[in-house]
Amino acid sequence: MKVLVLQGSSRENGNTELLANLAVEGIPHTTIRLREKKILPILDQRHEPDGFAAVADDYDEVIEAVLAHDTLVFATPIYWYGMSGHMKNFVDRWSQSLRDKRYAFKDALGQKQAYVITTGGDEPRIKGLPLIQQFQYIFSFVGMPFAGYIIGEGNKPGEIMEDEKAVADAERLRDRLLAT
Repeated sequence: MKVLVLQGSSRENGNTELLANLAVEGIPHTTIRLREKKILPILDQRHEPDGFAAVADDYDEVIEAVLAHDTLVFATPIYWYGMSGHMKNFVDRWSQSLRDKRYAFKDALGQKQAYVITTGGDEPRIKGLPLIQQFQYIFSFVGMPFAGYIIGEGNKPGEIMEDEKAVADAERLRDRLLAT
């Protein structure tokens, strides 16, 4: 099993990153911090006769890492009740991959397991549910199994470690990943 953590936080060692790190502690994995990658917003060319033009950024490198792993952990803080801009730019570009002849994108994603880890500070277990639903719809569209999610509460750096439920959920996810 090859695990990839896609970190969508704009803050180093933020609550979401800490919680995701806890979930994969002791498990061989790769982490990509989207904030460290240049992923340009999508220029929608779905209906252009020649399709999407090549983009000079890091997106292809990241998507090739996604395709090389079996388990994907999408870690994003809840920013204004949605995913971070880093994560959104990355996911928006999937429209490009769906039409890229180099990849059998939907077929490949259908062979993976996806998890979401998110944290927020304003009743995240309630107000973060639309974000989880958004990921469910995204994963369903590309045929990728949605294996589960964790929502934690934390605002200031490090506060997530005081959320006993989120910490326990991360430990359970780690146990589940270790068992596969």
